[in-house]
Amino acid sequence: MPEDVQHAYAKSGDATRDLEAVISLEQPRINAELRRHTADLPEHARAPAEHLLLSGGKRLRPLLTLLTGRALGCGDESLYTLGAAVEMLHAATLLHDDILDSAPLRRGRTSAHVLFGTVTTVLAGDAMLAKALLLVSSFGDPKLTACVSEAVMRTAEGEIAEFARLRDTSVSREEYVRIITGKTAWMLRASCEIGALLAGAGQPAARAAALFGLEMGIAFQIVDDVLDYYPCEETGKPRGGDLREGKSTPPLLLYLASLPAEQAGRLRADFESGNLAEEDIETLCRAIYEGGYAGQAREPAGIHLAGAAEALAVFPPSPERDLLDKMRFYILTRTV
Repeated sequence: MPEDVQHAYAKSGDATRDLEAVISLEQPRINAELRRHTADLPEHARAPAEHLLLSGGKRLRPLLTLLTGRALGCGDESLYTLGAAVEMLHAATLLHDDILDSAPLRRGRTSAHVLFGTVTTVLAGDAMLAKALLLVSSFGDPKLTACVSEAVMRTAEGEIAEFARLRDTSVSREEYVRIITGKTAWMLRASCEIGALLAGAGQPAARAAALFGLEMGIAFQIVDDVLDYYPCEETGKPRGGDLREGKSTPPLLLYLASLPAEQAGRLRADFESGNLAEEDIETLCRAIYEGGYAGQAREPAGIHLAGAAEALAVFPPSPERDLLDKMRFYILTRTV
């Protein structure tokens, strides 16, 4: 591990500050690895891939791979290759998601499909997915390949399940958790598990790494869905995207449950038919946020992060384990 990175890992105190210090040191190496492998994509796939991959992001998934692998004794530089693979898989899903959601922006920039066209962007996402799987298979370890392949399948299942329940306000809490476990948590699960597998960790540690990633992923998506109702001056992003796209997330469902039957019925009808105007969406976001329903919807994230802490207790003491623990706090309290 480079000396400056090792020094950052050894810091203690403010969890967010410590995490951001390590991210700032690891990002250049992660980004260089991503550029190296993106250059291998077919010519017309490179521009959409680079547009998304190099537009920012904290690189949470590769960081989880690095930290988990190192926490379990792996000092191999090929952790960066595995980390790049899971980030490319994640980016491929984002390219496809923006098309399905007709999203004009991604991280404040024009979406790839707007710039390069739908067909080119879809195929670029496919090429990134294929390249990522090729990188993982190059290690020659069936366990690594199976882990990442299952994560891809589970992510697709989650996306399909969410799409099938668009504008459906009868989604139960259990169904919601199943959806976000698929579309988000399985890829974070794989990010941690492949680090453990490359480290040659025993079955208990590998299982603990997988559970840690899964619980972190569920909590991450819960908070992400809550932040969609926060004022844009707090998050730096326009709010109400889930309402526009017809996604029934807990803040909306909790608010609906609080309303008198007649008022709830009218709101359900407008939401399910897609008849909410922009001013209606802003009013609804404000009511959900100021009424405390967004905060209430955030609370279950703490339960899943407690589960992540239990899984992490299996890991031997190390600076990397301490930083993974701090990531729990970051996920729970983040506003971006």
